[in-house]
Amino acid sequence: MLFWISAVVFAVVVGLIAFAMRRARRDVTPDIEQGDPRWGDRFIAIAGVLLPVLILLGSFIYSLGQMNALATGDEEAALEIEVIGHNWWWEVRYPNGAVTANEIVIPAGERILLKLSADDVLHSFWVPRLQAKMDNIPGRVNEMWIESYEPGRFRGQCAEFCGLQHARMAFFVEALAPDDFVAWYDNEAAAAATTADDRGLDVFLSSTCLGCHAVRGTEADAEAGPDLTHLAARETLFAGTLENTRENLERVILDPQSIKPGVGMPPTELSDDELEALLDYLESLS
Repeated sequence: MLFWISAVVFAVVVGLIAFAMRRARRDVTPDIEQGDPRWGDRFIAIAGVLLPVLILLGSFIYSLGQMNALATGDEEAALEIEVIGHNWWWEVRYPNGAVTANEIVIPAGERILLKLSADDVLHSFWVPRLQAKMDNIPGRVNEMWIESYEPGRFRGQCAEFCGLQHARMAFFVEALAPDDFVAWYDNEAAAAATTADDRGLDVFLSSTCLGCHAVRGTEADAEAGPDLTHLAARETLFAGTLENTRENLERVILDPQSIKPGVGMPPTELSDDELEALLDYLESLS
């Protein structure tokens, strides 16, 4: 609606400019005795003052109604999801106990209620193709809804400066067909199913990984960093900074500060054999 209003106003203004330029080409000697211009003050008052006021006022009233609809919606949510902002990543919690990070999976065609909060400083949740912005505020829960009419993947971004790596605090919303979502939802709530031997798990439990990360079904239950229970199923690492590949996972483990300076994750010192075993284990967490 606002686009078409702007298009009409633009066309009228361009038309008036073209008309004025055409008149200016005429070889007419000014005559101060001609009196007032033909259109006079009335045209200026109507076209230059009254119409712009009416257009802007109408657009403002229309926008208020749309903003209210975006804020409240007219349907009950099919699912409630908690989204917690951290420096610099997003924690996502589902009602069935599933916990993921930086990737929010929803069923297409369903209205989803998001409960937004923050663990440290002010963040702002924004998926431009799905909704307006809303702040994640420490000590407060804000609510908003999102909905995708068809399956797709949509990039989101923290829209409030929150520190050194604010620009590397992206996330993705993936809308799946209803049957695919049910399968994902059930799998995500399950404990880690691995195909690696116990060597990689032993390395994980005996390294600095244990102090920050959780893997459901194991002794690891820390919450300082992202839950890694189904890490291998995610497409990105470090809040959208890197593609989830073995090489990038190795970089994150050995030297996270070179990727996101100031991030709370320390480097992990491992032998070559330990590193390979740990990578095998993490890549089995699907």
